[in-house]
Amino acid sequence: MNYETLEVKIENGVGTVWMNRPEVRNAFNETMIAELTQAFRAADSDPDVRAVVLAGHGPAFCAGADLNWMKKMSGYSPEENRADAMGLATMLNTIYLMQKPTLARVHGPAFAGGMGLVAACDIAVAAEAAEFCLSEVKLGLTAATISPYVVAAMGERHARRYFLTAERFSAAEAFRIGLVHELVPAAQLDATLNALLGNLLAASPAAIAASKALIRRVAHGAVDQDMIADTAARIAAARASADGKEGMRAFLEKRKPAWNETKASKR
Repeated sequence: MNYETLEVKIENGVGTVWMNRPEVRNAFNETMIAELTQAFRAADSDPDVRAVVLAGHGPAFCAGADLNWMKKMSGYSPEENRADAMGLATMLNTIYLMQKPTLARVHGPAFAGGMGLVAACDIAVAAEAAEFCLSEVKLGLTAATISPYVVAAMGERHARRYFLTAERFSAAEAFRIGLVHELVPAAQLDATLNALLGNLLAASPAAIAASKALIRRVAHGAVDQDMIADTAARIAAARASADGKEGMRAFLEKRKPAWNETKASKR
């Protein structure tokens, strides 16, 4: 599919979604939001895609909302604003609910909604020069649609600071507070991603999807009898699944499982 604001590549089981508006530092408008939603839905349903990397062309990962789009929104009615906001919320939730693993490749500024993209992905790798900022309160706004993902990533205590101060912070600080998983020199971004992708492609796709659903279920739930019964049912289903049986046979027969035929390529 041809996109106006994105460049999508699929190679050796890995889909890479490049935000491609470098002239505005990959700031998103309604078109990019819709296309990101489409691209991630397409990747999730594509049997040739095992993992998805989100990246940005140009000097920034994503500078947040496009200024011209924000000007347009200022004239919207409450109903139009609600519908427009739902588009952004749906896009973030589409990334978050992907059955396949998602990785954010953060090489430059990730501001406002750009931080939401980072937090919605399963794994985030940042270059040492990357910067982060939740700038919404300086514009009289709140980081509402991105908040479920950003607060889950950095924790409530850190969110209380950065949501309220709108200060810029470094990639080192993002690593310290848990927003990003790896902090590397820019020249090592792709090598680090390739290593992670190698691990992801070695795992069962069905087990990864089930693990993502499991994490969402247990992350904030009480360890009660319902939780105990649910987790027992999940592992029982995994053991009886085709991948569960194949994985156990492969282990006992000292061979690679059938799904481990696709390898991550050099990017």
